[in-house]
Amino acid sequence: MREDIWKYISAVLILLLAASSVAVVLLYMQNSELKSYTPSNVSPIVVETSLNATCNETAYKLQIEELQRQLDFMRTQLRERNMPEDNTTIAVVPIFGLIDEYTALRIVPLLRDIARNDSIGGVVLWIESPGGYVGPVRDIYTTVRKLNLIKPVVAYTGGMAASGGYYIAAGAEKIIADPLAEVGSIGVIYVHYNLQKNYEMNGIKVDVFKTGPYKDTGAEWRDLSEEERERIAESIDTYFQAFLQAVSSGRNMPLNETRKYATGQIWFAMNVTGSLVDETGDIDRALRILSEELNVTNPRVVIYGGESPSDFGIFGSTALLLDPRYVSAYLKTG
Repeated sequence: MREDIWKYISAVLILLLAASSVAVVLLYMQNSELKSYTPSNVSPIVVETSLNATCNETAYKLQIEELQRQLDFMRTQLRERNMPEDNTTIAVVPIFGLIDEYTALRIVPLLRDIARNDSIGGVVLWIESPGGYVGPVRDIYTTVRKLNLIKPVVAYTGGMAASGGYYIAAGAEKIIADPLAEVGSIGVIYVHYNLQKNYEMNGIKVDVFKTGPYKDTGAEWRDLSEEERERIAESIDTYFQAFLQAVSSGRNMPLNETRKYATGQIWFAMNVTGSLVDETGDIDRALRILSEELNVTNPRVVIYGGESPSDFGIFGSTALLLDPRYVSAYLKTG
């Protein structure tokens, strides 16, 4: 890879950061509007809408569109500088099972190596996952976004790309899925163990020495206070807004359209083609689409192996990008 390409990558990352910042502000403004909504069966309250606020929202939307155009231009420049030869290789990178720090430890360096490998023209990200921990999911998603600036990435699932699995897929250029694959589950879930009564019944007394009132927030030996519940709710909403923005940006959908799919529900891919997925098909279809994107007819396909962690467990109060059907099976108390 040419040395000067990293200058372009830096510029693109700056654009991404700017677009994300503007989008977060826009999300905040729209959420504020939702909170002030009054149902039809309640006596209406007249609220004067500031013309300034409307103008600001329009300006933010225009700014996002302009940043997106600049991003598309920079991506095209990067792709042209890395145009593969006829004997290019397509890398198939599996992300199977629950996603934790060990998954990120395997996938992130691998994708970074692929970005530097001139013989690899593009990547099929093969995802079969119900999601996992917030941090590792976001680490992998960010790496996928960066890689997709340099080389095209197509996400594929044959069975499930839900919650954190779908979050990662949203970082790819296109999503291909088997018609009966389960996709979506856009949302965040927080799991808290409250074993206070269990401790009391078993005569277990816990002495806690802490440096601040919130240092043991989420501890299993006591219930959460109302203030702690509010703080956790705010944190979960912050993660959720980031998820919304990732899907909105990756799927090129307006935020209001994205919210329609952000109920935590999963869908068969055939029912959300054109929105949450681009096309239905098998792994060969995903490879063909990527080959067409690379303008090659007979690419070499290499499938990268790697075991998924087998000891995934939710050991304490944790925010998760995980399909809720999988939560109870992975609850562990140590």
